[in-house]
Amino acid sequence: MLNHAQFIWSVADTLRGAYKQHQYGDVILPFTVLARLDAVLAPTKEAVLEAVEGFEPDQEPPLGMLRARAGHHYSFFNRSRHTLKTLRGDADNIEENLRGYVNGFSENIRDIFEQYKFEDTIIDLARHDLLLQVLQHFAKTNLHPDRVSNDQMGHIFEELIRRFAEASNETAGEHFTPREVIELMVTLLLNEEEDLTTPGVVRDVYDPTAGTGGMLSVADDKVKAINPEASVNLLGQELNPSSYAICKADMVVKGQSIDNIVLGDTLTNPAFRSRTFHYGLSNPPFGVDWKQRRLQVETEHKVQGYDGRFGPGLPRVSDGSLLFLMHLVSKLREPSVDAQDVAGRGAIVLNGSPLFTGGAGSGESNIRKWVLDNDYLEAIVGLPTDMFYNTGISTYIWVLNKAKSEPRQGKVQLIDATEMFEKMRKSVGSKRNKLSDENITTIAGLYAGFEESKHSKIFANEDFYYRTITVERPLRLNYAYTTERIEHALAAKAIAKLSGAAQATLRQVLEQAGAETSGQISTQREAFDKDLKARLDKADVALKPAEFKALFGGLGEHDEDGELVTKRNGDPEPNTDLRDTENVSWDQDIHEYLERQVRPFIPDAWIDESKTKEGVEIPFTRHFYEYLPPRPLEEIDRDLDEVLGRIRSRLEQVKV
Repeated sequence: MLNHAQFIWSVADTLRGAYKQHQYGDVILPFTVLARLDAVLAPTKEAVLEAVEGFEPDQEPPLGMLRARAGHHYSFFNRSRHTLKTLRGDADNIEENLRGYVNGFSENIRDIFEQYKFEDTIIDLARHDLLLQVLQHFAKTNLHPDRVSNDQMGHIFEELIRRFAEASNETAGEHFTPREVIELMVTLLLNEEEDLTTPGVVRDVYDPTAGTGGMLSVADDKVKAINPEASVNLLGQELNPSSYAICKADMVVKGQSIDNIVLGDTLTNPAFRSRTFHYGLSNPPFGVDWKQRRLQVETEHKVQGYDGRFGPGLPRVSDGSLLFLMHLVSKLREPSVDAQDVAGRGAIVLNGSPLFTGGAGSGESNIRKWVLDNDYLEAIVGLPTDMFYNTGISTYIWVLNKAKSEPRQGKVQLIDATEMFEKMRKSVGSKRNKLSDENITTIAGLYAGFEESKHSKIFANEDFYYRTITVERPLRLNYAYTTERIEHALAAKAIAKLSGAAQATLRQVLEQAGAETSGQISTQREAFDKDLKARLDKADVALKPAEFKALFGGLGEHDEDGELVTKRNGDPEPNTDLRDTENVSWDQDIHEYLERQVRPFIPDAWIDESKTKEGVEIPFTRHFYEYLPPRPLEEIDRDLDEVLGRIRSRLEQVKV
């Protein structure tokens, strides 16, 4: 596989000078796709030409007839008499012939080359007098399925994309997921599937962020390994035109329907609106904002609510990962009374942020709560760091299930696989670690066993719920006409809106009061209120109630011994500066918590229940933390003495 990729990429030596490094992929990737399709169609080339004879150039023959007469089981064909090998034989007409060859593909496949703007590439190569050399290079590449399997071809595409990304300083991880991570995801999805061995079983697999199709390919291979007679439909959507073209080419070579792979934005224009699937797999981009999709996403959230995909809530605009999670959940099949059909299961790779970002009542917390309320979350697997090509951050696989088995109902399994990896002999981008077959088997065994252990923890859904309570303390103030308080009062928004003349008069009144009282502090609210009003009346200053309240409040400061400020109904006014929030676990009564944890220290505190919010977070790392006691001081002192002794010895040698 690597040798093929190295040979294909070596055409860059031909392009050097005429093209910049970041442009190599625009030439190499579509030619690789072309070489693959050419090799796939080669054995039936003559039979297909005979079958299409008599049809007009713009007339497409029925695929059923084509398959019957030509033994051709693919959903595409090429009616040109040329192949890559014959094209190079006519150097004088190579540009015209190559364009004719590409246009000879059936309409459903030409879209692939249109996404690459391949006709422009042909013209540009011819202009640089490089077309023949490039064509000769790819004509030597045998990518027939007998020589290069679909799985190997996927690796070749990924290696080429990685090299292209390195050359152009792009992020390869936006295009594909490491194969061993996909192997683990699919293994977990198929773990509890008992019906896969049923003769004639049909399974639909969906990836809303399909990339080059790696997840779909691995799912197909694993289902077929369990049941070679299974019918597997692979469907996906991809935003990047280059990745889409590769994925579509790979899928049609596998014999999938040409309409199964769609180009477009999953969040704003989802494909397969009326379909749900047995399996869903996804690796959405980490930490990418959805600012440009904000209008459509917020409209769906507000207008469709729970009838749409985003009813539970919206995450912060800086990270759209949880939007893809909700989308994937919406595309998993609901439980059915038909025993022959199964409910949908999904696996999605996310970074650590969706586990805990956002407090109670936030969009992220509400999404997590919705997932647990509906009992969709089956397990979370913490992966090692440095697993992905474009990032070394911690990543997690969320395993979803629309119909959990009875032992798992109402529960979530956390699996710590952060130390289960092998070091790579040579790092690739940020990827320094990989999962071995043994690692995958171990993780899958922990998942299947569903038991408590050092690396597996089982929790009730409610263990991740909590309430955020607002603890209030009464407002107790003293009052004074000091310089600092006068400035603070005059800076209040309501006072700052007064005319300049009114503000000047107010300042004069307050400063005079300060001089007369020498800034003396008063704890008598009513008396100070009466004094201030009298001074304002004497100066003929009329303030609205809101303005007077702002002025009066600015002259007050918190004082534990001050007079209690009450509302009209007699309840104490809360001091917003002393307001605090506390997170209380779901199984605790908030009033018992207040009595036990707060009132021993703040006897007059109370809970404002109107502000209580329900939240959900999944503190994955905390549950696997192991306390390591510090080393004894005697041991540390002994080591220091040894080090200092060696230093002194060397210094003495230097002096000598």
